[in-house]
Amino acid sequence: MTGPAVGEHEIAAFRILHAQVAEAVETAVRGKRSVVDLVLVALFAGGHVLLEDVPGTGKTTLARAVAGALGGLSRRVQFTPDLLPSDVTGTSVYDPRSGQVRFRPGPVFANVVLADEINRAAAKTQSALLEVMEERTVTVDGVAHAVPEPFLVVATQNPIDLDGTYRLPEAQLDRFMLRTSIGYPAQDHELDVLRPGSSAGRVAGVPTVTSPQIVTQYGRLLSTLHVAEPILRYISELGVATRSAPRLRLGASTRGLRALVRCVQVYAAAQGRHFVVPGDVQRLAVPVLAHRLVLTREALLAGATTEEVLAEAIAAVPVPRPTAP
Repeated sequence: MTGPAVGEHEIAAFRILHAQVAEAVETAVRGKRSVVDLVLVALFAGGHVLLEDVPGTGKTTLARAVAGALGGLSRRVQFTPDLLPSDVTGTSVYDPRSGQVRFRPGPVFANVVLADEINRAAAKTQSALLEVMEERTVTVDGVAHAVPEPFLVVATQNPIDLDGTYRLPEAQLDRFMLRTSIGYPAQDHELDVLRPGSSAGRVAGVPTVTSPQIVTQYGRLLSTLHVAEPILRYISELGVATRSAPRLRLGASTRGLRALVRCVQVYAAAQGRHFVVPGDVQRLAVPVLAHRLVLTREALLAGATTEEVLAEAIAAVPVPRPTAP
């Protein structure tokens, strides 16, 4: 790009909309604005989110609150070992009244889909969901059925209880645009949640402040937001640094770097800018790239994490001077 493709008035309008959606979600999810912002980045960037957290931290509430704020449809799928792919995507059924076979949509046909404890389902069922996440269609009997737009999958994993689970392979983790966790709330926010009569956790009270159509339009618009050549080179050099890191067996993929570009476009617009600065890249590099990296066996045994290795790569790569278009 050689110049800003998105006007300042459009960015100003998006910033207001983003703040309205975030504030609407926060009526049900208290004290987690940074997590809410990350989920909204994925929503407007057309990606999906993996939440790794213990039960009871508000994962379901967060997904349903996002759907409520955008006025879309939400569905929850509890993944279990006996869950079949057709239980997720849908299947063809015979209608005795008409004598025809028709498609009965599964729960993936929603704007926001919560895939609860995705690692408890067998690999075949996981793959069925991940294929829909990538292709955004369900093909049954040779007929493609498109899922609605926008389409956001919020999948959860419990990092503590691993009995009876099927670990997601690295290639499947790469399908998620972002990985984050909600975590326990700060004490003042937890007191607010515990207080009788509090609206925290009440998804039915989340105000609808936009529509799926508007979210889709802004998502397409922001994909043209200006990213200067030095910023693109900076992102590329971060990827190269991870691939040459001695403690990593697998560095950032090109798909991961492209996801980072899409995320910083949305994040910059949410800050009211029609261009990206290096700080945007540094802010989102860990949630976008860390889950795509694979440590060496020696690094694992030494207790290293992909987050700290990525932080070292970020510190080692020279930061370009921020330039506005």
